[in-house]
Amino acid sequence: MYRRDNKVLGMVLAGGKGTRLHPLTWKRTKPAVPFASKYRIIDFALNNMINSGIYGMYVLTQFKAQSLTEHIQRNWRFGSFLSNYFITLAPAQMYLYEELGAEWYRGTADAIYQNLHLIKNHEADLVAIFSGDHIYKMDIRHMIESHLDNEADITIAAYPTPLAEAKRFGVLQVDRNFQITDFQEKPEIPQPIPGRKTHALASMGNYIFSTRALVELLYNDAADERSEHDFGKNVLPTALDRGYKLYAYDFARNPIPGQTGNNTYWRDVGTLDSYWEASMDLIAVEPEFDLFNIEWPLRTSSEFSPPAKFVHDEPERRGEAINSLVAGGVIISGATIRRSVLSRRVRVNSYSLVDNTIVFEDTTIGRNCRIQNAIIDKNVSIPEGTHIGINLNEDRARGFTVSDNGIVAVPKSYSFT
Repeated sequence: MYRRDNKVLGMVLAGGKGTRLHPLTWKRTKPAVPFASKYRIIDFALNNMINSGIYGMYVLTQFKAQSLTEHIQRNWRFGSFLSNYFITLAPAQMYLYEELGAEWYRGTADAIYQNLHLIKNHEADLVAIFSGDHIYKMDIRHMIESHLDNEADITIAAYPTPLAEAKRFGVLQVDRNFQITDFQEKPEIPQPIPGRKTHALASMGNYIFSTRALVELLYNDAADERSEHDFGKNVLPTALDRGYKLYAYDFARNPIPGQTGNNTYWRDVGTLDSYWEASMDLIAVEPEFDLFNIEWPLRTSSEFSPPAKFVHDEPERRGEAINSLVAGGVIISGATIRRSVLSRRVRVNSYSLVDNTIVFEDTTIGRNCRIQNAIIDKNVSIPEGTHIGINLNEDRARGFTVSDNGIVAVPKSYSFT
């Protein structure tokens, strides 16, 4: 039976390529993609850890990690005198597989396996292994309490998902006590939750492991040449077959301080369309995902920016932003912004309209531009009179990516000349 004073170590998986988010992931990994005008996607996982009292964690990086590395090193540092308070990067070291010539983590389970020495060094009783590329809030303490109450070896965070959508995820079958009885990876016919025929329990890819069970399972998986070394595909089904106690944790029961109602917002922003939709969720009058909850602070870069500025008040030349998020250092100079998200130091010049659009840092939009249903990456200078999102064939001809739903993505540092 586990003690209530367990030492918990956080491991954040942040190595995703995010190929479906191209061109936003052209030069950065998915967890490093900017979100909500001032954050990076990974910030939400890190805030969940810290707000839950988990102050020691490793961030496991891999592909195109430079932007993510700089963000973590600059903005997520505790004082050096706090030995148990740290956020440390753990890139793929490759030293375990030098004889095989391996270059990267071979899967999510292998990423943890290659870093088992870190878990042992910190004498952790429990390990919280969480994905770094989803948008959500979660008080992990509540999940840990459930894990301890059940005397579980593994607890998997599960999201009640409509049956029609559940086939895209790993689906858990549970008894009425939420003990897992079966695990299926992307089943064609997902089994519903007991007593709730319209929904299945989809794995969120967030786990609490007892250290003993984790070590045993990862050593076994590493020795299996047929394994893909993935938690969902290999480790969890094996744990179930071998009699380990696995429980599902119903994410909808997770309480967030300062938030009323059920905690039901969890988004995998893995495509341009889902990323754009999640960004638009933020600007609702009463957004389901609330950035302004002071009891659940969302930390990020401490970069100092001047206030946002809105100038000119003339007919057809008024600096205004309506139903939008606007970061520090933004200048709206006689332009109109509607239902959009503007990051730091964006400037929009006179007579331009930006509508249903996300604009990353250090981008300038010239006069008389019309931009709609778009995502503009960093360091782009858009010339006077440019239209984006109006004629999609013209956008494709420029080399822009156009999503299935007609969202136009302009890559970082794109030159219109």
